[in-house]
Amino acid sequence: MELLRPSSAEEAVGLLGDGAVSISGGGDVVPLMYHRLLVPTRLVDVRDAVPTGVRGSTIGAGTSPGELEADGTIPQALREACRHAGSPQLKAMGTLAGNLLQATRCWYWRLEYPCFLHGGERCHAREGEHREHAIFGNELCASAHPSDIAAALLALGATVRTTRRELPVSDLFRLPTEEDRSTTTLDADELILEVDVPEPDASIYLKATDRRAWSFAIVGAAAARFGDDVRLGLSGVAPIPWPLGSIEELDAATPLPGTAFKVQIARVLARRAVEAVSQ
Repeated sequence: MELLRPSSAEEAVGLLGDGAVSISGGGDVVPLMYHRLLVPTRLVDVRDAVPTGVRGSTIGAGTSPGELEADGTIPQALREACRHAGSPQLKAMGTLAGNLLQATRCWYWRLEYPCFLHGGERCHAREGEHREHAIFGNELCASAHPSDIAAALLALGATVRTTRRELPVSDLFRLPTEEDRSTTTLDADELILEVDVPEPDASIYLKATDRRAWSFAIVGAAAARFGDDVRLGLSGVAPIPWPLGSIEELDAATPLPGTAFKVQIARVLARRAVEAVSQ
């Protein structure tokens, strides 16, 4: 396996595809490779190929969560999501783009059960242990996407710029289908370059976890207010980060027997978040 270090996005894109995988911090890619869930033909180190830093409302895709946590110019919900995004070491080595594109969480998938995401015909979590799994979008796959940052960016109405296009962050993700079992719309030879984050009047991110720190969300809830409009985003509740039009939409959740408690947690967090940004 080759390790390549392109110096520009154009060069990096030319090296991707055909089984190549991009890597920067490696917090998600390396464990997946270790467990043979990801077997790339070559690794393309993009640390020198994508922008970093904060310029007004624009954030370089290579910026670390640790840097964003400490930056008082970005919205509060994003700073708080970055604070919750992992240990100090992981926040220092990770990147904004890498956090958005991390693999959804399911122990059956990670143990290589022949589940739906692995091309199988069933979701083992639906029939087995699923306490940490989804309450939305779980008809075919009940995994739960862990990104705190993605939930905050959903609520903030952020826009992603890639090497090919611009799209709302909500359009970066997709529920897996019979025809396409991926959970993002990013092509194999496409890189995220920047994220544009509007400035809200108020925003917040709240997170319920099993441990006080450095733990994936049981439920995470972000809220952002723009004038009279309050937007919500959830983490840990679906195979993708989940936009929530209103608290009432939680009535339409489809929890499994072991995840029903998540609906109540989500309702409480969403209500607290809305109240916080409405004061």
